[in-house]
Amino acid sequence: MKSIFSTVFYQPLYNTLVFILSVTPGANVGVAIILLTVIVRGALLPLSHKSSKAQVKMRSLAPHLEKLKETHKDNKQEQARKTMELYREHGINPLSGLVLVVVQLPIIFALYYVFFKGLPNLNAEHLYSFVHLPETVDMVFFGVILSNKSIVLAALAAITQYFQIKLSIPPVALIEGAKPSFKDDFARSFNLQMRYMLPLIVFGISYSISAAVALYWATSNLFSIAYELYVAREARKAAQG
Repeated sequence: MKSIFSTVFYQPLYNTLVFILSVTPGANVGVAIILLTVIVRGALLPLSHKSSKAQVKMRSLAPHLEKLKETHKDNKQEQARKTMELYREHGINPLSGLVLVVVQLPIIFALYYVFFKGLPNLNAEHLYSFVHLPETVDMVFFGVILSNKSIVLAALAAITQYFQIKLSIPPVALIEGAKPSFKDDFARSFNLQMRYMLPLIVFGISYSISAAVALYWATSNLFSIAYELYVAREARKAAQG
């Protein structure tokens, strides 16, 4: 399993990072991390797009879903069947977000391993024949040594994580006249925990590992924020006309 992970995820990402370093003026690791993060997120964009569109559509269907719950509150099987019919009618795959998470997890672990284990001592042993080590590597990015810890970059990772969650998982709205259920209360509680606890976890991990990981996380969050704003704008345009 370890060799499969290395062959499929770690080595391609490691070689991409080293290749970027070899063609980047000054071989600055900070610039290479940002470029690698953008490349990876760009490659996952088709999946992200499907997931984001599904989330926007599901939020717009919230009143209809609440009505279904009230109409079929005594028949959970019929409620589930009608819910799936509503999803199919609007072209929604409720599992699209799960697919994105499953695909991203090994990539995220591989990136952490690249930044944590692969830097700053680059190893030619893991390189493809056409990728060559740069003669020197600059580990300083805007005054921060990326192999060390950085409270500033860790804080940036946490702050951007907060806004990324705020955009991608908006507060659970109360439907006027509807009686809050345990499921609704749980969803609101989970939403609050995700919004405030996850940024703290991101800060702790980013600071405890290295500034390189913090920079990756902040860049990834900024990419997500820009994309969520784009999707929201396109959704508003579609709704208006």
